[in-house]
Amino acid sequence: MRELAVKPTKVIEIDPSSPKTEYILEAARVIKEGGLVIFPTETVYGLGADALNSLAVRKIFYVKNRPLDNPLIVHISNLDQLEILSSDLSEDVCRLAEKFWPGPLTVIIRKSEKVPDEVSAGLETIAVRMPAHPVALKLIELSETPIAAPSANPAGRPSPTSGEHVKRDMMGKVDVIIDSGETLFGVESTIIDMTRNLPVLLRPGALPVEEVQRMLNKEIIIPESARGLIEASEAIAPGMKYRHYAPSKPLHVVETRDYGNLERYSLEVFKHVKGLIDKGVKVVLLSTVETTQYYRGVKTLNLGSRKNLFEVARNLYKLLREIDELDIDIAVSEGFEEKGLGLTIMNRLRKASGYNIITIN
Repeated sequence: MRELAVKPTKVIEIDPSSPKTEYILEAARVIKEGGLVIFPTETVYGLGADALNSLAVRKIFYVKNRPLDNPLIVHISNLDQLEILSSDLSEDVCRLAEKFWPGPLTVIIRKSEKVPDEVSAGLETIAVRMPAHPVALKLIELSETPIAAPSANPAGRPSPTSGEHVKRDMMGKVDVIIDSGETLFGVESTIIDMTRNLPVLLRPGALPVEEVQRMLNKEIIIPESARGLIEASEAIAPGMKYRHYAPSKPLHVVETRDYGNLERYSLEVFKHVKGLIDKGVKVVLLSTVETTQYYRGVKTLNLGSRKNLFEVARNLYKLLREIDELDIDIAVSEGFEEKGLGLTIMNRLRKASGYNIITIN
Protein backbone atom coordinates (compact mmCIF):
# COMPACT_ATOMS: atom_id res chain seq x y z
CA MET A 1 0.00 0.00 0.00
CA ARG A 2 1.34 3.43 -0.89
CA GLU A 3 2.27 5.83 1.87
CA LEU A 4 -0.68 7.71 3.31
CA ALA A 5 -0.64 11.40 4.18
CA VAL A 6 -1.88 11.73 7.76
CA LYS A 7 -2.82 15.05 9.30
CA PRO A 8 -1.23 16.06 12.61
CA THR A 9 -2.99 14.08 15.32
CA LYS A 10 -5.49 15.98 17.45
CA VAL A 11 -6.00 14.70 20.99
CA ILE A 12 -9.45 15.20 22.50
CA GLU A 13 -9.84 14.45 26.20
CA ILE A 14 -13.35 13.31 27.10
CA ASP A 15 -14.62 12.37 30.55
CA PRO A 16 -16.56 9.11 30.04
CA SER A 17 -18.82 9.90 33.00
CA SER A 18 -20.11 13.06 31.27
CA PRO A 19 -19.08 12.94 27.60
CA LYS A 20 -19.66 16.21 25.77
CA THR A 21 -21.43 15.68 22.46
CA GLU A 22 -19.71 18.62 20.75
CA TYR A 23 -16.28 17.03 21.34
CA ILE A 24 -17.38 13.66 20.03
CA LEU A 25 -19.06 15.31 17.05
CA GLU A 26 -15.67 16.61 15.93
CA ALA A 27 -14.32 13.06 15.85
CA ALA A 28 -17.46 11.81 14.10
CA ARG A 29 -16.87 14.29 11.26
CA VAL A 30 -13.44 12.74 10.75
CA ILE A 31 -15.01 9.27 10.48
CA LYS A 32 -17.54 10.57 7.93
CA GLU A 33 -14.70 12.10 5.88
CA GLY A 34 -12.84 8.79 5.72
CA GLY A 35 -10.32 9.52 8.46
CA LEU A 36 -9.01 7.50 11.39
CA VAL A 37 -10.11 8.00 15.00
CA ILE A 38 -8.79 6.17 18.06
CA PHE A 39 -11.54 5.81 20.64
CA PRO A 40 -12.07 4.08 23.99
CA THR A 41 -14.21 1.01 24.54
CA GLU A 42 -14.84 -0.94 27.74
CA THR A 43 -12.21 -3.50 26.64
CA VAL A 44 -9.27 -1.72 24.95
CA TYR A 45 -8.85 1.34 22.71
CA GLY A 46 -9.90 0.88 19.09
CA LEU A 47 -8.51 2.29 15.83
CA GLY A 48 -11.65 3.20 13.94
CA ALA A 49 -12.81 4.01 10.43
CA ASP A 50 -16.11 3.98 8.54
CA ALA A 51 -16.80 0.28 8.10
CA LEU A 52 -18.63 0.88 4.80
CA ASN A 53 -15.78 2.92 3.26
CA SER A 54 -13.22 0.51 1.79
CA LEU A 55 -10.51 3.17 1.36
CA ALA A 56 -10.85 4.28 4.98
CA VAL A 57 -10.65 0.68 6.16
CA ARG A 58 -7.44 0.13 4.18
CA LYS A 59 -5.84 2.94 6.17
CA ILE A 60 -6.32 0.88 9.35
CA PHE A 61 -4.23 -1.96 7.93
CA TYR A 62 -1.50 0.44 6.83
CA VAL A 63 -1.26 2.30 10.13
CA LYS A 64 -1.19 -0.92 12.20
CA ASN A 65 1.02 -2.80 9.72
CA ARG A 66 -1.68 -5.44 9.97
CA PRO A 67 -1.78 -8.46 7.63
CA LEU A 68 -4.57 -8.06 5.09
CA ASP A 69 -5.96 -11.54 5.84
CA ASN A 70 -6.70 -10.57 9.47
CA PRO A 71 -10.35 -9.38 9.60
CA LEU A 72 -11.66 -6.49 11.69
CA ILE A 73 -14.46 -6.18 14.22
CA VAL A 74 -17.30 -3.84 13.27
CA HIS A 75 -18.75 -1.78 16.13
CA ILE A 76 -22.39 -0.72 16.14
CA SER A 77 -24.52 1.50 18.35
CA ASN A 78 -27.96 0.03 17.59
CA LEU A 79 -29.55 -3.10 16.18
CA ASP A 80 -30.65 -1.35 12.99
CA GLN A 81 -26.98 -1.22 12.04
CA LEU A 82 -26.70 -4.96 12.65
CA GLU A 83 -29.36 -5.53 10.00
CA ILE A 84 -27.29 -3.44 7.55
CA LEU A 85 -24.29 -5.68 8.12
CA SER A 86 -26.12 -9.01 7.86
CA SER A 87 -29.41 -10.27 6.46
CA ASP A 88 -29.00 -13.70 8.04
CA LEU A 89 -29.53 -13.29 11.79
CA SER A 90 -30.34 -16.47 13.69
CA GLU A 91 -32.53 -16.63 16.76
CA ASP A 92 -29.46 -17.40 18.89
CA VAL A 93 -27.62 -14.31 17.62
CA CYS A 94 -30.62 -12.15 18.47
CA ARG A 95 -30.78 -13.68 21.95
CA LEU A 96 -27.09 -13.00 22.52
CA ALA A 97 -27.47 -9.41 21.37
CA GLU A 98 -30.42 -8.89 23.70
CA LYS A 99 -28.58 -10.41 26.67
CA PHE A 100 -24.98 -9.20 26.28
CA TRP A 101 -25.07 -5.98 24.23
CA PRO A 102 -23.82 -3.42 24.85
CA GLY A 103 -20.90 -5.47 26.17
CA PRO A 104 -17.65 -7.33 25.42
CA LEU A 105 -19.09 -10.03 23.15
CA THR A 106 -18.35 -10.25 19.42
CA VAL A 107 -20.34 -12.58 17.17
CA ILE A 108 -19.34 -13.96 13.78
CA ILE A 109 -22.28 -13.87 11.37
CA ARG A 110 -22.87 -13.97 7.61
CA LYS A 111 -22.16 -10.56 6.09
CA SER A 112 -24.29 -8.57 3.67
CA GLU A 113 -23.14 -7.24 0.29
CA LYS A 114 -22.84 -3.75 1.82
CA VAL A 115 -19.74 -4.76 3.79
CA PRO A 116 -16.45 -4.18 1.91
CA ASP A 117 -14.18 -7.18 1.50
CA GLU A 118 -11.41 -5.27 3.31
CA VAL A 119 -13.37 -5.45 6.58
CA SER A 120 -13.83 -9.23 6.45
CA ALA A 121 -10.48 -10.02 4.77
CA GLY A 122 -12.47 -11.44 1.86
CA LEU A 123 -14.48 -13.85 4.00
CA GLU A 124 -18.24 -14.31 3.75
CA THR A 125 -18.56 -13.64 7.47
CA ILE A 126 -18.21 -10.56 9.63
CA ALA A 127 -17.35 -9.92 13.29
CA VAL A 128 -19.76 -7.53 15.05
CA ARG A 129 -20.21 -6.13 18.55
CA MET A 130 -21.85 -3.26 20.39
CA PRO A 131 -19.38 -1.70 22.87
CA ALA A 132 -20.46 -0.77 26.39
CA HIS A 133 -18.73 2.60 26.56
CA PRO A 134 -20.63 5.91 26.37
CA VAL A 135 -17.98 7.61 24.23
CA ALA A 136 -17.78 4.72 21.75
CA LEU A 137 -21.56 4.47 21.42
CA LYS A 138 -21.97 8.21 20.91
CA LEU A 139 -19.15 8.29 18.34
CA ILE A 140 -20.79 5.53 16.30
CA GLU A 141 -24.19 7.19 16.58
CA LEU A 142 -22.92 10.61 15.48
CA SER A 143 -20.82 9.07 12.68
CA GLU A 144 -24.06 7.56 11.32
CA THR A 145 -22.22 4.42 10.26
CA PRO A 146 -20.83 1.26 11.80
CA ILE A 147 -17.15 1.65 12.71
CA ALA A 148 -14.54 -1.00 11.91
CA ALA A 149 -11.89 -1.05 14.62
CA PRO A 150 -9.12 -3.37 15.72
CA SER A 151 -7.09 -2.54 18.82
CA ALA A 152 -5.17 0.73 18.44
CA ASN A 153 -1.62 -0.62 18.58
CA PRO A 154 1.03 -1.71 16.09
CA ALA A 155 0.24 -5.27 14.96
CA GLY A 156 1.46 -7.94 17.34
CA ARG A 157 2.13 -5.64 20.31
CA PRO A 158 0.15 -5.40 23.59
CA SER A 159 -3.21 -3.69 23.14
CA PRO A 160 -3.63 -0.18 24.59
CA THR A 161 -5.70 0.18 27.75
CA SER A 162 -5.14 3.89 28.38
CA GLY A 163 -4.94 7.16 26.50
CA GLU A 164 -1.24 7.32 27.29
CA HIS A 165 -0.66 4.01 25.52
CA VAL A 166 -2.31 5.15 22.29
CA LYS A 167 -0.55 8.52 22.31
CA ARG A 168 2.77 6.70 22.65
CA ASP A 169 1.94 4.28 19.81
CA MET A 170 -0.10 6.32 17.35
CA MET A 171 0.65 10.06 17.50
CA GLY A 172 1.20 11.34 13.97
CA LYS A 173 -0.38 8.26 12.41
CA VAL A 174 -4.10 9.01 12.86
CA ASP A 175 -6.33 12.07 12.66
CA VAL A 176 -7.84 12.05 16.15
CA ILE A 177 -7.19 10.33 19.47
CA ILE A 178 -9.99 10.41 22.03
CA ASP A 179 -8.42 10.04 25.47
CA SER A 180 -10.88 8.85 28.13
CA GLY A 181 -8.39 7.40 30.60
CA GLU A 182 -8.11 3.71 31.41
CA THR A 183 -10.46 1.09 30.00
CA LEU A 184 -12.59 -1.08 32.29
CA PHE A 185 -11.68 -4.66 31.34
CA GLY A 186 -8.22 -4.29 29.82
CA VAL A 187 -8.60 -7.29 27.48
CA GLU A 188 -10.50 -7.59 24.22
CA SER A 189 -13.99 -8.93 23.65
CA THR A 190 -14.93 -12.61 23.54
CA ILE A 191 -15.46 -13.80 19.94
CA ILE A 192 -17.90 -16.62 19.13
CA ASP A 193 -18.58 -18.01 15.67
CA MET A 194 -22.35 -18.33 15.33
CA THR A 195 -22.32 -19.64 11.76
CA ARG A 196 -21.66 -23.29 12.72
CA ASN A 197 -24.03 -26.02 13.90
CA LEU A 198 -22.48 -25.60 17.35
CA PRO A 199 -21.03 -22.22 18.37
CA VAL A 200 -17.21 -22.07 18.39
CA LEU A 201 -15.10 -19.91 20.67
CA LEU A 202 -12.55 -18.15 18.45
CA ARG A 203 -11.06 -15.85 21.09
CA PRO A 204 -11.75 -15.82 24.83
CA GLY A 205 -12.17 -12.33 26.19
CA ALA A 206 -13.67 -10.12 28.86
CA LEU A 207 -16.93 -12.10 28.91
CA PRO A 208 -16.29 -15.63 30.26
CA VAL A 209 -17.40 -18.23 27.73
CA GLU A 210 -19.21 -20.11 30.51
CA GLU A 211 -21.73 -17.24 30.75
CA VAL A 212 -22.51 -17.46 27.04
CA GLN A 213 -22.81 -21.21 27.23
CA ARG A 214 -25.30 -21.01 30.10
CA MET A 215 -27.37 -18.45 28.24
CA LEU A 216 -27.52 -20.47 25.00
CA ASN A 217 -27.94 -23.73 26.90
CA LYS A 218 -25.73 -25.52 24.40
CA GLU A 219 -22.11 -26.58 24.12
CA ILE A 220 -19.58 -24.06 22.82
CA ILE A 221 -16.61 -25.73 21.15
CA ILE A 222 -13.23 -24.50 22.43
CA PRO A 223 -10.45 -25.36 19.95
CA GLU A 224 -6.75 -25.46 20.86
CA SER A 225 -6.21 -22.14 19.06
CA ALA A 226 -8.69 -20.42 21.40
CA ARG A 227 -6.68 -21.71 24.34
CA GLY A 228 -3.62 -20.07 22.82
CA LEU A 229 -1.80 -23.37 22.37
CA ILE A 230 -1.52 -23.25 18.57
CA GLU A 231 -1.91 -20.69 15.82
CA ALA A 232 -5.08 -21.06 13.77
CA SER A 233 -4.53 -21.92 10.11
CA GLU A 234 -7.06 -19.28 9.05
CA ALA A 235 -7.96 -15.95 10.62
CA ILE A 236 -11.76 -16.06 10.79
CA ALA A 237 -11.59 -13.38 13.50
CA PRO A 238 -8.97 -11.15 15.14
CA GLY A 239 -6.47 -12.76 17.51
CA MET A 240 -6.50 -16.21 15.88
CA LYS A 241 -3.47 -16.07 13.62
CA TYR A 242 -0.05 -14.41 14.00
CA ARG A 243 1.72 -13.50 17.21
CA HIS A 244 -0.28 -11.05 19.29
CA TYR A 245 -0.04 -9.04 22.52
CA ALA A 246 3.73 -9.49 22.66
CA PRO A 247 6.41 -7.38 24.33
CA SER A 248 9.63 -6.90 22.37
CA LYS A 249 11.57 -8.92 24.95
CA PRO A 250 11.20 -12.72 25.22
CA LEU A 251 8.47 -14.08 27.49
CA HIS A 252 8.27 -17.53 29.10
CA VAL A 253 5.05 -18.90 30.60
CA VAL A 254 5.41 -21.56 33.30
CA GLU A 255 2.30 -23.71 33.59
CA THR A 256 1.12 -26.66 35.64
CA ARG A 257 -1.79 -29.06 35.40
CA ASP A 258 -2.52 -28.48 39.08
CA TYR A 259 -2.72 -24.95 40.52
CA GLY A 260 -4.19 -26.30 43.76
CA ASN A 261 -0.81 -26.44 45.50
CA LEU A 262 0.54 -22.93 44.93
CA GLU A 263 3.57 -23.40 47.16
CA ARG A 264 4.79 -26.40 45.18
CA TYR A 265 4.01 -24.67 41.88
CA SER A 266 5.81 -21.48 42.92
CA LEU A 267 8.92 -23.41 43.89
CA GLU A 268 9.00 -24.90 40.37
CA VAL A 269 8.59 -21.43 38.85
CA PHE A 270 11.40 -20.21 41.10
CA LYS A 271 13.66 -23.03 39.89
CA HIS A 272 13.11 -21.97 36.28
CA VAL A 273 13.81 -18.32 37.05
CA LYS A 274 16.84 -19.14 39.22
CA GLY A 275 18.25 -21.29 36.43
CA LEU A 276 18.12 -18.30 34.08
CA ILE A 277 19.64 -15.96 36.65
CA ASP A 278 22.50 -18.40 37.31
CA LYS A 279 23.34 -18.16 33.60
CA GLY A 280 23.67 -14.38 33.89
CA VAL A 281 20.24 -13.62 32.39
CA LYS A 282 18.37 -10.59 33.74
CA VAL A 283 14.83 -11.72 34.57
CA VAL A 284 11.57 -10.18 35.73
CA LEU A 285 8.74 -12.43 36.95
CA LEU A 286 5.04 -11.67 36.57
CA SER A 287 3.60 -13.07 39.79
CA THR A 288 0.49 -12.87 41.93
CA VAL A 289 -0.28 -11.65 45.44
CA GLU A 290 -0.54 -15.22 46.69
CA THR A 291 2.87 -16.33 45.40
CA THR A 292 5.28 -13.38 45.54
CA GLN A 293 6.46 -14.51 48.99
CA TYR A 294 8.15 -17.52 47.37
CA TYR A 295 10.33 -15.43 45.04
CA ARG A 296 12.75 -13.69 47.39
CA GLY A 297 15.66 -12.17 45.52
CA VAL A 298 13.76 -12.16 42.20
CA LYS A 299 12.53 -8.97 40.54
CA THR A 300 8.72 -9.27 40.26
CA LEU A 301 5.79 -7.40 38.76
CA ASN A 302 2.45 -7.88 40.51
CA LEU A 303 -0.38 -9.09 38.25
CA GLY A 304 -2.90 -8.98 41.10
CA SER A 305 -4.72 -11.66 43.08
CA ARG A 306 -5.73 -15.10 41.88
CA LYS A 307 -8.98 -14.52 43.75
CA ASN A 308 -9.75 -11.60 41.41
CA LEU A 309 -8.99 -12.56 37.80
CA PHE A 310 -10.72 -9.38 36.61
CA GLU A 311 -7.84 -7.51 38.26
CA VAL A 312 -5.22 -9.77 36.66
CA ALA A 313 -6.75 -9.35 33.19
CA ARG A 314 -6.95 -5.58 33.65
CA ASN A 315 -3.27 -5.37 34.63
CA LEU A 316 -1.95 -7.77 32.00
CA TYR A 317 -1.30 -5.51 28.99
CA LYS A 318 -0.01 -2.70 31.17
CA LEU A 319 2.64 -5.05 32.60
CA LEU A 320 3.48 -6.56 29.20
CA ARG A 321 4.23 -3.02 28.06
CA GLU A 322 6.24 -2.29 31.20
CA ILE A 323 8.50 -5.27 30.50
CA ASP A 324 10.03 -3.44 27.54
CA GLU A 325 10.91 -0.46 29.72
CA LEU A 326 12.90 -2.54 32.22
CA ASP A 327 16.59 -3.43 32.12
CA ILE A 328 15.95 -7.16 31.71
CA ASP A 329 16.63 -9.86 29.13
CA ILE A 330 13.67 -12.20 29.66
CA ALA A 331 10.28 -12.01 31.36
CA VAL A 332 8.68 -15.05 32.96
CA SER A 333 5.01 -15.29 33.89
CA GLU A 334 3.04 -17.60 36.12
CA GLY A 335 0.12 -19.45 34.60
CA PHE A 336 -3.55 -19.67 35.59
CA GLU A 337 -6.27 -22.30 35.61
CA GLU A 338 -8.34 -22.15 32.43
CA LYS A 339 -11.67 -21.28 34.04
CA GLY A 340 -13.58 -18.04 33.56
CA LEU A 341 -11.17 -15.20 32.83
CA GLY A 342 -8.31 -17.62 33.45
CA LEU A 343 -8.83 -18.96 29.92
CA THR A 344 -8.61 -15.42 28.54
CA ILE A 345 -5.45 -14.64 30.49
CA MET A 346 -3.77 -17.86 29.34
CA ASN A 347 -4.71 -17.22 25.71
CA ARG A 348 -3.02 -13.82 25.89
CA LEU A 349 0.07 -15.03 27.76
CA ARG A 350 0.65 -18.01 25.50
CA LYS A 351 0.33 -15.95 22.33
CA ALA A 352 2.46 -13.13 23.79
CA SER A 353 5.18 -15.67 24.54
CA GLY A 354 5.21 -16.98 20.99
CA TYR A 355 4.17 -20.35 22.49
CA ASN A 356 7.30 -20.42 24.68
CA ILE A 357 5.58 -22.53 27.33
CA ILE A 358 7.21 -24.51 30.13
CA THR A 359 4.85 -27.11 31.58
CA ILE A 360 5.54 -28.76 34.95
CA ASN A 361 3.63 -31.73 36.36
